[in-house]
Amino acid sequence: MTDKNRRFLVAGTAAGLASTLLAGAFPRPALAWTDQDFAPVRRRRSRDPVQADDGAFYDTRGQAADPYYRSEPAPAPALEEDSFWGSSPRRAEQPQPGTVDPNATVVVDDGPIDLARAYAALETEPFPVAAFRWRRANPSFLRQEVAYSGRHAPGTIVVDPRAHHLYLVQEGGRARRYGVGVGRQGFAWNGAATINSKQAWPDWYPPKEMIARQPALARSVSKLQSGLGVPGGPRNPLGARALYLWQNNKDTLYRIHGTTEPESIGRSVSSGCIRMINQDAIDLYARVPVGAQVVVLG
Repeated sequence: MTDKNRRFLVAGTAAGLASTLLAGAFPRPALAWTDQDFAPVRRRRSRDPVQADDGAFYDTRGQAADPYYRSEPAPAPALEEDSFWGSSPRRAEQPQPGTVDPNATVVVDDGPIDLARAYAALETEPFPVAAFRWRRANPSFLRQEVAYSGRHAPGTIVVDPRAHHLYLVQEGGRARRYGVGVGRQGFAWNGAATINSKQAWPDWYPPKEMIARQPALARSVSKLQSGLGVPGGPRNPLGARALYLWQNNKDTLYRIHGTTEPESIGRSVSSGCIRMINQDAIDLYARVPVGAQVVVLG
């Protein structure tokens, strides 16, 4: 090796060593992604935040991470693939008690039923309404327009518990049909009633008899304005809407309402009430006034 080559090799080695030492002293910020929907955030390796169960980010000392290095809050966890519900929209700001309009309605769409649109996630509600995976459901229990040759006048709600269908009778020999869940054996109810009131995101007050049959319910209720109950919201068994059925000026204690258990549609599992997919309950709620007649077939 010539002296010239030897001096070149020594100089290159020294430069490489210096570069390595400098890189160790001043590490390059890592580019981290929290989720494909969020922009990348630069943060130092020594302060890599860790997300806790509460959604906040902390450094290795357990302190709240520097806001400059904190990534966006993680989205809600995905639901199981075989769930009937799809992904939820971002949770809306929680309304204060008493601010949910009991007469809230949606714009009625009388065009052809587009199932993808009919069962899409709703982002305008006070609480999130997840998309319903309608392709996984029995088509017989999805919203549709059908011929109707019964004797009931337009505007009447007719429930056929055996077929697990609810019909909203319309003009011209037509009806809007929805799939429903109904009362299990021993809890079924039939007869004629009137819609005495309607509620959006209603509170639920389980009867004392139900709490006696299901003692675990006692842990779910709290003191509300009308007694012990569950406040309106995404975990409330009445879902997004409820229609209250009365007979002879007396509450029957039966309701037509949304549900947190869409897999129960098409089955006889309830304590007598008539369950609907939340999107269907919202659609029906917007179409029927207080005073409408309800007929539940025997």
